[in-house]
Amino acid sequence: MPEPTTTHDLESFAQVLAGELPGRWRSKYHRHTEYAGQFPIAEDVWDMNLVSGAIAEYVLGHDAVLTRDDGARLYVTGRPGHPDEYLVGAMAPRGFEPEAFRGVREPDGMAVPDDPFRAADDIAADLLPRYDKAVAQVQHNSDHPRPPAAAPTREPERVVMTWFGDGMLAAKPDSPQAAKALHDNGFVYDPREQAFVLSGDDTALQAQAVRAAGAQLAAHGIGVILRHPPSRPALETAAVPPAQPVKPTTRTR
Repeated sequence: MPEPTTTHDLESFAQVLAGELPGRWRSKYHRHTEYAGQFPIAEDVWDMNLVSGAIAEYVLGHDAVLTRDDGARLYVTGRPGHPDEYLVGAMAPRGFEPEAFRGVREPDGMAVPDDPFRAADDIAADLLPRYDKAVAQVQHNSDHPRPPAAAPTREPERVVMTWFGDGMLAAKPDSPQAAKALHDNGFVYDPREQAFVLSGDDTALQAQAVRAAGAQLAAHGIGVILRHPPSRPALETAAVPPAQPVKPTTRTR
């Protein structure tokens, strides 16, 4: 983790800058002996560009927070590798839910010269208007929260039961609840068919099992569809191909 240059007199710069910005500001200076020490303050920096990049990449060693009477805050630190420049970034307002920040563009910070008088002019002309606009948008979002998104519509679950020619009934459930309802009412899982099957040896018992399974499925909001397989002509009733004409036999001598 690279170390910044130590030529920045940040404490003095931040104090003079606070007195030159429009409005009433006060400055508080902090030193950090370790890389991790800069994050409890820097975590509120409202920036996705120059300032946040420096915070993530460098051991900054120190920073200052400028606070306006209305609670607005600016983060100030030396720009690593540029002894004649400082970085100034907005800090996110406190007291808002995360949803209030949705759709609000971060008022990214800026590099300013080491002259606090010129820096104050640049900040007042560029960063502060964008900062105040972003805060106003957050406040508006907080005062007018979006209605919760409607849950996506979902097709109701159905179990398709298919009758086969030998009287067997096969059903393919799509949920554990449906599978349990079938099993509870006599359907047996057949791995070859990859379905729950119900024998048709006793049609009365079969009909009773279908009605009971349907009622149990309905209690879970699951519908039942009864289908017959596509009709196929029986082997004995298949059309017979027309007979071919018999060619006369040629005799040879």
